[in-house]
Amino acid sequence: MSAEPILPSLLPDSAQLSERDVVVGGVSLRDLAATYGTPLFVYDEATLRSRCREAASAFDDGVAFAAKSFLCGAMARLAFEEGLCIDVATGGELDVVLRSGVPASRIIVHGNNKSHDELERALAVGVHRLVIDSFDEIDRIRSLVSTTKPLDCLVRVTPGVEAHTHEYVRTGQEDSKFGFSVATGDARRAVLELRAISGVTLHGVHAHIGSQIFDLAGFRESLGVLADFVKHDGFDELCVGGGLGVAYVAGERAPSITEWASAMRTGARELGLDSSMRLLAEPGRAIVAQAGITLYSVGVVKPVSQRTYVAVDGGMSDNPRPVLYGSGYEVFDVSRPLAERSQSARLVGKHCESGDVLIDEAWLPELTGVGDVIATPVTGAYGYAMASNYNRVPRPAVVFVADGHAREVLRRETFDDLARLEV
Repeated sequence: MSAEPILPSLLPDSAQLSERDVVVGGVSLRDLAATYGTPLFVYDEATLRSRCREAASAFDDGVAFAAKSFLCGAMARLAFEEGLCIDVATGGELDVVLRSGVPASRIIVHGNNKSHDELERALAVGVHRLVIDSFDEIDRIRSLVSTTKPLDCLVRVTPGVEAHTHEYVRTGQEDSKFGFSVATGDARRAVLELRAISGVTLHGVHAHIGSQIFDLAGFRESLGVLADFVKHDGFDELCVGGGLGVAYVAGERAPSITEWASAMRTGARELGLDSSMRLLAEPGRAIVAQAGITLYSVGVVKPVSQRTYVAVDGGMSDNPRPVLYGSGYEVFDVSRPLAERSQSARLVGKHCESGDVLIDEAWLPELTGVGDVIATPVTGAYGYAMASNYNRVPRPAVVFVADGHAREVLRRETFDDLARLEV
């Protein structure tokens, strides 16, 4: 079996392939690896901005970038500059976004277990929306909110929809740690309790059914539940959440952000939702995934009786998705991007785990070997965001490329960084 060269459709919008290099944002990937070392996350700023603008245009004002997919100060500022709010899920994410210069009035705070301190800070800085997730949280809000310290919020509801995706990233079914069940009446009770608190303005509902979803039917089903739930409430906002999938490997096809929004708007009209209601969403992966590429250096090529192992200088610490979800990826040789990928190998990392597998069956050019720089595309989401220091491996650097220039937005961690928490 042999594999064709990497599909350009899996690469960032600005990518250009030649016989001996790949250029992204006008910058050579070979040069980036030589300058910043590997592993290295490379983001095409043009792709990031294009997807942000698409989301801002497709949905109404208040549509947010889901920061959990990839967050740093530069990314928060970029999304804000392109017209998006920023959706955060913890006090740490809120802190990063505030430090980046994004005003609190463009931040939406999520979380299924917000602490008293997290709620207090969100209220103190005046976030755009707080998404209420439990009755315990309502009790905390009751003690913090007043007419002089008001709160604008949404209530997260569980629509009872099981998305067609991995069980670990389904969130809309009844058996979920997130939200209030519509079916049991908890969602209605939450609405009534919130509306009884002086200083609270409840703008509408929010639902999220899962992640990496290709089939828009699940979103449409969830919208139907939400539309029926809010038909007599006079709300001015409805958020369909995030979770839109992206293509990671050849043969996959995902709806665009525009197609997703169009389907939701058509559904809203057919369901009789008030045309003045703002239709919102929280895309994350769909904005950052394709914009990102991870560069690695090959350190070991080890043929065994069953297969050949190709080991790189990163692994599950910078991309845990294959281990967690069995996620698929492609790989290519940066110096041979147009070559036929005829060498079959298991692409693994450097960690002390047999499960440290990036691609179970990877295809590379026959000449790819020790010292070569290889790349896994579509790694802009949930790579750096979920990175760890397992085996005390420092996290990689992150660079943004645009118009022929590279800028380091997150430096590589050092052993000194890892030692700073020792007491």
